[in-house]
Amino acid sequence: MLTNKQKKKLLKRKHPNTQSVESNYITQMLKYRDQFSAYPQVKFLINNVVESDHLIKQGLLPQDLPELILPDDIQVQIFKDINNRFKPGDPQGDKLWAELSDALPKLDKQLRSFRDYLESQYGMWTYISAPFIKDLADYIGDAPVLEVMAGNGYISKGLSDLNVKVFPTDSLEWVQENQTGQHQLIHVEKLDAVAAIAKYKDQVKYVIMSWSPDKQTIDVDVLNAIRKADNDLELIVIGEKNGATDSKAFWQQAHFIKPETAKQLNRHHQPFDLIKDQIYLVD
Repeated sequence: MLTNKQKKKLLKRKHPNTQSVESNYITQMLKYRDQFSAYPQVKFLINNVVESDHLIKQGLLPQDLPELILPDDIQVQIFKDINNRFKPGDPQGDKLWAELSDALPKLDKQLRSFRDYLESQYGMWTYISAPFIKDLADYIGDAPVLEVMAGNGYISKGLSDLNVKVFPTDSLEWVQENQTGQHQLIHVEKLDAVAAIAKYKDQVKYVIMSWSPDKQTIDVDVLNAIRKADNDLELIVIGEKNGATDSKAFWQQAHFIKPETAKQLNRHHQPFDLIKDQIYLVD
């Protein structure tokens, strides 16, 4: 079984056929929604996926997601419901039970694969919701911000729409390999992270770094560049500590500040799958 890190590595290497991915994934989710229409808890999860996809497709930030995991007792719920609706031995009831039981593990896998779909379809490597960006904008206030490794610019576009002065930058080195940088929501300046800090360090107060690769140490270079800057820069990091993002060296060297503030910023950035990425404030 592939680990989450291995899955991310494979996604960065492959050249996805985004049209077929979209057709297969969303079409299948809509079929599951019809199939499980009698079970509100299941429909709720599917509707969240479908609505998020719809908003992102329109160039808008989605809403928060619940944890995309089927209820532990969903099979029991379905069994009781079918027993209440059909007499024992009724072939229709048996057929429905067999169909739903067979579909459950497949639906579970689809729900857990939503992040993979967002990565391959939209180049959205971390799920960025509108409420999360509103909290982040409130924290930043009137201060200008530099975003490094901005990708398609979901964070920068959201902040810009809330009147935050932001400079989105990215090396765009993944453009030929996946959707990162190919469907920009805002103009992203082609600059690697260290060069971007050198250019904008005297113009900003905050630097945002989201989902830096776990097999590279560019994040350590970013940290060192910020610490060497003459002005007091604060690094806003979004990633999974000692997990799917950022290097081991970075997590060892990072100095975390304002834990209570970070906790408040994370109220709209909660895990919805196996990846437990969070926002960290670092100096």
